[in-house]
Amino acid sequence: MPENTSTPTPHQWKFFRAGGFDQVQLESGEDLLALGQLDKKLWSALSCPVAGVEFDLRTLQLIDTDQDGHIRVPEIVAAAEWAGRCLKDRAVLAAGQAGVPVAAINEQTAEGERVLGAVRTILDNLGKGGNQSISVEDIASSETVMNQIRFNGDGVITPAATDDERLKEWLGQIMQCLGSEPDRSGEAGIGRDLLDRFAAETAAWLEWNDHAAVGAGRLPEPEREEALALWNRVRPKIDDYFLRCGMAAFDSRAAIAMNSSDESLAALAPRNLTEAQEEMAALPLAAVAAPGALDLRQGLNPAWEEAVNRLRQMVVKPFIGDTELLTSDEWLQLKLAVQDYEAWWRAKPETTVAELGADRLRAWVTDGVQTQLGELIDQDLALAPAFEAMIEAERLVRYCRDLLPLANNFVSFRDFYTRRSPAIFQAGTLYLDGRSFELCITVTDVAKHALLANLSRVYLVYCDCTRNGGADKITIAAAITDGDSDQLLVGRNGVFFDRKGQDWDASIVRIIDHPISIRQAFWSPYKRIGKMVGEQLQKVAAARSRAAEEKAAIGMMQAGQKKDEVKPAQQAFDAGKFAGIFAAIGLAIGAIGTALASILTGFLKLAWWQMPLALCGVLVLISGPSIVIAWFKLRQRNLGRLLDATGWAVNSKARINIPFGRSLTALAKLPQGAARSLSDPYEEKRRPWLAWLIIALAAAATILLWRYGYQALR
Repeated sequence: MPENTSTPTPHQWKFFRAGGFDQVQLESGEDLLALGQLDKKLWSALSCPVAGVEFDLRTLQLIDTDQDGHIRVPEIVAAAEWAGRCLKDRAVLAAGQAGVPVAAINEQTAEGERVLGAVRTILDNLGKGGNQSISVEDIASSETVMNQIRFNGDGVITPAATDDERLKEWLGQIMQCLGSEPDRSGEAGIGRDLLDRFAAETAAWLEWNDHAAVGAGRLPEPEREEALALWNRVRPKIDDYFLRCGMAAFDSRAAIAMNSSDESLAALAPRNLTEAQEEMAALPLAAVAAPGALDLRQGLNPAWEEAVNRLRQMVVKPFIGDTELLTSDEWLQLKLAVQDYEAWWRAKPETTVAELGADRLRAWVTDGVQTQLGELIDQDLALAPAFEAMIEAERLVRYCRDLLPLANNFVSFRDFYTRRSPAIFQAGTLYLDGRSFELCITVTDVAKHALLANLSRVYLVYCDCTRNGGADKITIAAAITDGDSDQLLVGRNGVFFDRKGQDWDASIVRIIDHPISIRQAFWSPYKRIGKMVGEQLQKVAAARSRAAEEKAAIGMMQAGQKKDEVKPAQQAFDAGKFAGIFAAIGLAIGAIGTALASILTGFLKLAWWQMPLALCGVLVLISGPSIVIAWFKLRQRNLGRLLDATGWAVNSKARINIPFGRSLTALAKLPQGAARSLSDPYEEKRRPWLAWLIIALAAAATILLWRYGYQALR
């Protein structure tokens, strides 16, 4: 038969323009199945995190087959193709139905056959064998039932898996020693790895414990550490005793010299021996004689008597028997035995199974417990295919419900740009400063997010959101895309509503400043000038206030001086000095007047139609640079950098232009048809005479400048 080399028919794609780039329009199951043909350069995103998005977590976990916490292009394509192989009718993938019709499952493919069998089993277990469709809720109910049975195919057995009380006790002891792992039902149990580990550690400990080189000599376990410490303290003293006896055997003259000297005993005689323990301990352990044997009960140095008696019971007796007289050969034998014992003890395996004791662990081997528990695990694993098929049934039902909405937030950003529903990266809505902000993104690390988000050219406020008295806390970044920023500052509070409708107390903790709108950019220079003038006036007023206070204080101090104090003679009036001052002031006023006259004269020389143009030119001169900068930055606003900072891999421009940005921020306005009363009982009283006075002064100044300034120029 000739090989089939035909290529699949290219899919006819539809695109729509939004965000400054062409986005694929996904509407049908055939669109989803053809995603493998779509050039990856046309995907809006190449990766998105499983956590931190507003989407069904279980569905994302099923798509994330490598369990690395990110959804990527191959996983989306594989999910769509797998679902296509399970279905006869691919339209089910885009139907948005609550359940999958049983008749739509394709039993002609291996995947579809397994899923269909699992679906029928699930419906039968739920008593819904006659149902024509299966839903996510049916899967969840079936899992609740199936997880309660003894064996559920996950390879983990719990004490409920057997009626044998002996095996139940062993399961409990294994988990007590080595820990446990969760069963599919959530109960604690053990799997093959824990069983094999317990068996290996038990075998190693028993081999060490029963080592033949140790012989019959054993230190009592509860007192082992104390006995070894006592041995290491007393052994040098006994070694010293037998060496002294050896010297006495070597030379009879040494017998006297090796014992206590008369001077040492004479020095101790007049003292209270209870206060001379160190000096007594320095004397020989017992009277030195040849051939030399140590009586462990009599004739011992009182400073060592108690320690030697305890050593006899704790060390000597376990190794060489209950003896009262210790020869040098027995002492050498004892040292070798204890040396071997210490080496054996240092080789002890570090394991918690030793807590069960040697007798209990030997019963593990003799009773064949490992084999019996292994059979239970094998029995559980035998049901794995049935339970895996149930997971595949869940996978199909969730894919049919969620795959198209996910693709419209991943392959394209259709939900975001069409505004038909919130995108999966939109965490909720922030209400603050008389506005609502819909582009809110969950953030885990503000400092890290701000580094990349600053490149988005979007005005951002980071808010810490808490509820339940601070027990629950999240952090969001909200995009401010309309209005102004006059009242936005760190510490301001608002309310955040998440996608579930839960309200959170929100407080601004950080701001990234960028232009919000052209309107804000136009008024920004005037607001800065007004702010600067206001600050300078406040400084001047404060300085004048301080000067007045200081002058008053000086006056009060001078008033308290002696009345007979001779007042200093007043300086004579210097007419020349004041004439110079007045001349300088006059020149300054004249220069200002001349400048104003020149400006006004030039303005009045213009034709009437040129005057508005001149005024517009002044406005452009002041506001123009701010508007130009804002216009360029507003055109650069980019959703991609905001999402990249949260772990997405955005593959497109994804711009937020001015009209679209305006739609993401809602300003406060009265409802349509609302009645409004304009009377305000606390409105500030108007003073019309002040306005008329200003107009009159302006008119008089204009006439004077016109008459005198214009004539002076002529």
